[in-house]
Amino acid sequence: QVQVAESGGGLVQAGGSLRLSCAASGLTTSRRAMGWFRQAPGKEREFVAGISRSGSSTAYADSVKDRFTISRDNAKNTVYLQMNSLEREDTAVYYCAASFGYGPTPTTLDRVEHWGQGTQVTVSA
Repeated sequence: QVQVAESGGGLVQAGGSLRLSCAASGLTTSRRAMGWFRQAPGKEREFVAGISRSGSSTAYADSVKDRFTISRDNAKNTVYLQMNSLEREDTAVYYCAASFGYGPTPTTLDRVEHWGQGTQVTVSA
């Protein structure tokens, strides 16, 4: 059974940092491009960051570029999202996403095969 589990969310003041982790079981992440999406109340789920199977290529939404960094450790089947200079607009539930096997980096919802349950990130003033 495939499980994708996020951790590391919480409450942080604006300007602060958080590091999210995504641990996968039941699948080999080295065969999957991975990504992070987020969904704020009343808004649609949106792409945040993505990383290729090897980790050599990354992609970011314009709103988080130069503030967030995605990385992966295939030996640990884990993907990370380092979030710096957090803004109130970053408040959302963050979801880890696994692509279809050997598929492209998940930058859109239709490229995602497996989702995590989400972790809440709240940025206060």
